[in-house]
Amino acid sequence: MVLHLVGDYIKLGQALKAANLVEMGSDAKMVIQNGEVSVNGETELRRGRKLVIGDIVEYDGASLEIVK
Repeated sequence: MVLHLVGDYIKLGQALKAANLVEMGSDAKMVIQNGEVSVNGETELRRGRKLVIGDIVEYDGASLEIVK
């Protein structure tokens, strides 16, 4: 799955919502804080982590690539 980046970056919580991997921002907050999300192969606990082109997010068996 890919997510097209419009600006310079997108925050991790926003990306999960935009890709329909979670329904609400509060859901994104919980799965990130619970250590269920990884960015570029490493567990990420910051909802505000800035994602840029080339980053790969993994959650619940889904892989999301940030592209231009």
